[in-house]
Amino acid sequence: MPLSLAVLDVVAQVLGTREVIDDPDLPLYEHDLLDSLRTVELIVALSDTFHIQISPAAIDRDAWATPRRIAAFVESQSAVRERAR
Repeated sequence: MPLSLAVLDVVAQVLGTREVIDDPDLPLYEHDLLDSLRTVELIVALSDTFHIQISPAAIDRDAWATPRRIAAFVESQSAVRERAR
């Protein structure tokens, strides 16, 4: 499974809706699917699943506005982790 699809799957699990898979450009905050608590839950789930470190301070609403942007963020963090090995 491509990394982006795996990320979308984790996002769907945390947010409790497969809508994020069907529409990866769905504005999560505007549809009240993502708030501060769920953002923390998502950070933990993504960190645990993909073995990356995500600092809450590094997250801004624009960077995590849609499932596609979250997937791109995780992909970039995974690439950084791989280069560090």
